[in-house]
Amino acid sequence: MANTKQAKKRAVQNVRRRERNRSVVTALRHAVRDLRKAAVTPGGQAPEMLPGVVSGLDRAVRKGVVHRNTAARLKSRVTRTAAKAAKPPEA
Repeated sequence: MANTKQAKKRAVQNVRRRERNRSVVTALRHAVRDLRKAAVTPGGQAPEMLPGVVSGLDRAVRKGVVHRNTAARLKSRVTRTAAKAAKPPEA
């Protein structure tokens, strides 16, 4: 339990930040999941969804929610996934 006034304030700030960070991470996970789902769906919109997902990852890095290397790894993976989905199937 926080004893000083400053420690109490920090506890309140931490709760507020944790809630905000959780919403950012959740939205990010949903965006990545939706892109992957669209990539395996015939006629999916994965290439069109890619800029939004990459932008969300960059935004999360700027906010300090996700490490930049983690974001780079995810961007690489979703880019490859979207590129595979955009390529027509070989006959």
